[in-house]
Amino acid sequence: MNKILITICLLTGLALSSNAQDTIKTTPDAPLVIFGSVDTYWKADFSGHSNIPTSFASDHNSVSIGMLDLGLKKKAGKASFVGELAFGPRGQYQSTPNGDGNFLNVNNSFHIQNLYVSYDMTEKFNLSAGYMATFVGYEVVSPVSNFNYSTSYLFTYGPFQNAGFKATYTFSNKVSLMAGIFNNYWNAYSSYATQGNTTTSGDVSTFGAQLMIMPVKGWTAYMNILTGSYSGTEFDLTTAYQITDAFKLGLNAATFSAPNNGGGFSGLALYPQIAASKMVSLGVRGEYFKLKNDGGNVTDITFTSNIKAGNITLIPEIRFDNKNNVFPATFVDSDGISTNHAAQFLIAAVYAF
Repeated sequence: MNKILITICLLTGLALSSNAQDTIKTTPDAPLVIFGSVDTYWKADFSGHSNIPTSFASDHNSVSIGMLDLGLKKKAGKASFVGELAFGPRGQYQSTPNGDGNFLNVNNSFHIQNLYVSYDMTEKFNLSAGYMATFVGYEVVSPVSNFNYSTSYLFTYGPFQNAGFKATYTFSNKVSLMAGIFNNYWNAYSSYATQGNTTTSGDVSTFGAQLMIMPVKGWTAYMNILTGSYSGTEFDLTTAYQITDAFKLGLNAATFSAPNNGGGFSGLALYPQIAASKMVSLGVRGEYFKLKNDGGNVTDITFTSNIKAGNITLIPEIRFDNKNNVFPATFVDSDGISTNHAAQFLIAAVYAF
């Protein structure tokens, strides 16, 4: 593996040096771009207790904060970089390797969302290296890019970031292929291995790939794979079809197998959305999620509206979850007695810049 990485680095260096002089002469620098968001919310569970343990928005009956997401990006010639930091609970509660429930960074006041560099070898071929938001899944960490404010179980159990090196070739505006090699675990800035109670250096052993196709205008599909002896294997399909100007249908289907027959998950989520006007959109998320090795299952139905007022989006949402007796989440009713049903209402405000 080390020999392969060294060879890739040498070839990349030669290509960069051969193109650098032409790039400086012919390509003007783009300005530095600052982007990000701020979000806040209030949520109440119908039982009067905190239920539904998915990512983020976990506070009950409280005006709470999400995060300040602050990013920088710049392109100079063929080279570019992206750096993005999140400050606040929504940022720090996102470092759960392989969905095992063990948060790595819950005591941090910030979390790195993206920190990587890229180089355009040609107009169609790009190389990127660093710590990057994962290419797997429909939902993302930033509330700006999600229609729903609460998150799915598929999102919570899947990867958030991958550190590594990837190459992307764009065959046309309808087909592209990415392939890369990543650290042995998800959501970690550096590779590591555990031997007893000791954490040691690991390796770059997870392979990832994504095939993007656009079968027809308005329909985009991403077929993804992440696989490694430490990280396990996930197959993921993410697709969205803008069927009419007003109606959009999204879908996310995934299956994950943990290493050493350690279980995993599978699930399916549908995202129909309709634009009632330029300012108001309505949507539903319907999800079925199952833990392997008889770990139980859960469904969620989430009704969400996006109401836009300039840079601010108001997001009222009502959600109903139903699980079986085996699924490891704890739902309680108004008397604090265990139940298999949970419901909540929230309203969030997201400012994007």
